Amino acid sequence: MSNATNTVLTAAAELFGQRDPSAVDRWVAADYRQHSALAADGPEALRQLVAGLPEGFRYEGARVITDGDLVALHGTYHGFGPDPLVAFDIFRVDAEGKLAEHWDALTPLVEDTASGRSQTDGPTEPADPDRTEANRALVLEFAEKVLKGADYSVLTDYISTETYHQHNPEAADGLDGFGAAAAKWAEQGKNLVYKTVHRAIAEGDFVLLQSEGEFGVPVAYYDLFRVQGGKIVEHWDVIAPVPAELPHSNGLF
Repeated sequence: MSNATNTVLTAAAELFGQRDPSAVDRWVAADYRQHSALAADGPEALRQLVAGLPEGFRYEGARVITDGDLVALHGTYHGFGPDPLVAFDIFRVDAEGKLAEHWDALTPLVEDTASGRSQTDGPTEPADPDRTEANRALVLEFAEKVLKGADYSVLTDYISTETYHQHNPEAADGLDGFGAAAAKWAEQGKNLVYKTVHRAIAEGDFVLLQSEGEFGVPVAYYDLFRVQGGKIVEHWDVIAPVPAELPHSNGLF
């Protein structure tokens, strides 16, 4: 486990598992930069957030992806609101081993999904560490041509025609499932528009894209892809509306 991974997991366990506001002093940089819509900038705002977490609040982690000084967590928050929230959190760890920056996106947990898969189940541990850069390159090329370029004629160059496990709650498995969901969304005035890919966080067969675009309204797209044999075989995501106002001036990205 890398130092960055260890820092983030230990800090998250103390902050959100033990709900311990004093963990901010141990793990959070003085110039902590917040991009979440849920908290203001700086360590004191995080301290207030942790201090205000209700009894029964808990985080259920599904997977961890580490790429240099960036660590992405995928999991479910219980007790933030009336319904559980599926989330991606990205932390940047500084040279002193402190949390220096944070981004996130959250969406309600859906029990009854089109594929029968949950929003977080599936393989949890990164595999094929020697393929990290090849997989990152594949997913970034897919993002450029298909997500941003909307050239669906090349979809099968990137996504497996044999195995495509889907965790978006409204899409069934396979390319046909994705196509049917996209057609339904278009009828609702929600076209998948990707404008900017801000980050690609890769470890082994996992590649997480953080993107900005529109889905009927301005949104943040967090798409996690699993790559096997040079093709995308699995997809998890969170699509979160961009709020009109944020509690800081750092932007969501």
